[in-house]
Parts: sequence; structure tokens; C-alpha cells
Amino acid sequence: MPEPATHDAIVVGGGPAALGAALYTGRAELKTVVLERRAVGGQVTETDAVENYPGFPEGVCGPELIELMAAQAKRFGVEIRMEEVSKIELDGDMKIVTTAEGVYRSLVVILAMGADPVKLNVPGEAELRGRGVSYCATCDAPFFRDKKVVVVGGGDSALKEGLFISKFAREMVLVHRRQEFRAEKIYQSAVRSNPKFSLRLDSVLERINGKDRVESVSIRNLKSGQAETVPCDGVFIFIGTAPNTQFLRNLFTLDGAGHLETDSDMMTSTPGIFAIGDVRKGSYRQIATAVGEAATAAMAAEHWLAERKARAG
Repeated sequence: MPEPATHDAIVVGGGPAALGAALYTGRAELKTVVLERRAVGGQVTETDAVENYPGFPEGVCGPELIELMAAQAKRFGVEIRMEEVSKIELDGDMKIVTTAEGVYRSLVVILAMGADPVKLNVPGEAELRGRGVSYCATCDAPFFRDKKVVVVGGGDSALKEGLFISKFAREMVLVHRRQEFRAEKIYQSAVRSNPKFSLRLDSVLERINGKDRVESVSIRNLKSGQAETVPCDGVFIFIGTAPNTQFLRNLFTLDGAGHLETDSDMMTSTPGIFAIGDVRKGSYRQIATAVGEAATAAMAAEHWLAERKARAG
């Protein structure tokens, strides 16, 4: 006989998607634990101002928003623990979730570990993150109205996000390490025909300069070796994202980027395991959409549990 569940729902992750799901499962009186490896909030805690989340007409700082979300989930009995999940295994319908601190068992697991933007790992990048260095155009482009911005990358994301940023910025410098872009032709044409863009092809960004804010970047041409310092107000880096899903390869076949596929209820190919937010293929990587996916997954999980109980008699 399988050991009994320790929780009705286990939420892996601690960002807005995780807290949103936990709020709904907690309010549904499902015994819920949130397991977060670092600190509650994820990338949102590094955002000075969130201006596109409904209900905050003047915007809200990331840490404050997370504090409110966590408090709301706790109000409905949700337990939040700082533990990193190392593996998830199946025992029939039961899910066994292992951390360094213990083992949890539940019929329902909601995966909301988020994704980390791929970093350039150049001097100044980590120090100035949130102070001019960004990985999200939708989040931060409006802060660079009438300013000069550097965008790094040559794929669809870099060009699409660069075009979005150009609606606000006065001047754009696009840095790509190759001569040819990898993006779709339509985005290439749009960038090349946009007078705000100047291109630095066959080039790499080697340093981000500034004390309290981004002031300039150091660029080097890979063919000529020529170095250049470009004054700017911000740097947007779009060279990919890495979903935090590597520990799930024993359970799922991930897509090329490491995302999980789900159905419209956010359920994965394993009944009772749901995926939301940045780990899910097709997610928009926004707080609002992550919370929407969270509500969908939590309600679907509640219904799945009820149907399973009804079938069991």
C-alpha cells in the first residue's frame, strides 16, 4: 500500500505563478505547501517597479507585490518552505517530492519553478541588473522613453523585443555576434528599416559600465578586433531563457528549450502534475498571465481530485 499523502497539493516554486496557484488551492481548503529553492518571489523581487499588473494604477515594486501575494496565500493556510526540490517520482498516482530536508507526498503537484534568462556573464551585468540591465522588454521598456538603449541578441526574441522597446526609446543599438540574424525575415526587415536602430554585427558586448546606473557598454568587433564604448541608458539582453526543469527529465520529455507541454487545464502528460508560468511551453512570461495560468491549474487540480475521489467511491 502506498504511504498516505502528506499534502493535498504541492507547489514547486515561489514566484507569482506559484503563489497564485497556492492561493487558489489554499482557498479551496486543500492542504498546500510551497517549496521554493531560494527566496519567495523569483525574478520579480529584482524589479523596481511593476506597472502592468492590474490593480496598481501607480505601479508597485516587485518585492511589495510578492509580499502581498505571499501574505494572501498564507491567510488561507498555505505553508511556504525554503527547500529545493531535487527529484519527483511516481508511486501510482502518488507523487513523491524529495528535497534535502525531507520527502513530501501528494496526488497533485503544480510546477512553477520559473526560468532564468541566459546571462552574458560580463562585468557589470550582475551589479547593474534592475538598474538599467533588463531581460524583459514588456516589464521595463516604458522606463526608457526617449533614452538610448542597447539590445543584445540576434534571434526572434531579441528583434521582436527590440522593436517593442523602440516604441519608447529614442535610439537603439543592436549587438549580435554574427553577421546574419537568426530571426525570421519579417523581424529582420522591420529592424533594418527602422531608423532608430544602428547595428553592431560580428560584435560582442564585453562590459557594462556604470556606478549606480548603466552609463555605457564596451563592444568589440570579432573580425577587426576594434573596441568601442557606446554611451547608453539601458541594456536589454535576449540570448535565451533556461526553464528550471532539468530535474524533471526522469518524468517528462522536454522541448528543445526545456519547457513542459500542457493541455488547456495546464496539466502535463502525467495526470495530477500541472505546469504554469515560465516552465510551460507557450507561456507569455508575464506576471498577469502566470497568475491566470495558476488559477486555471489550481481549479483544474481541485476538480481532478474530486473526480478521482468520486471514482474511488
